[in-house]
Amino acid sequence: MGAVVRAVSTWMAAWAALIALFLLPLVLPDRWQYYIYSPASVALWMLSMLVGPVVTCVVARRWIRIGVRKTGGGAGRT
Repeated sequence: MGAVVRAVSTWMAAWAALIALFLLPLVLPDRWQYYIYSPASVALWMLSMLVGPVVTCVVARRWIRIGVRKTGGGAGRT
């Protein structure tokens, strides 16, 4: 059950980050919003809403599966 909760929380966190990035340009002047929210950029954002969480879950698969963070190889490791 823990793996399902971690996978869903990873998925929701990825969506929350993408939504925040989509809303971030609202603080810019109005004349810039036309270029930022062009049809192409909105289409790419919608595509990232589908692909982004999958990539996030693939990257975090070890943590999702067993609940252990992946540690990097520190200096001195061979």
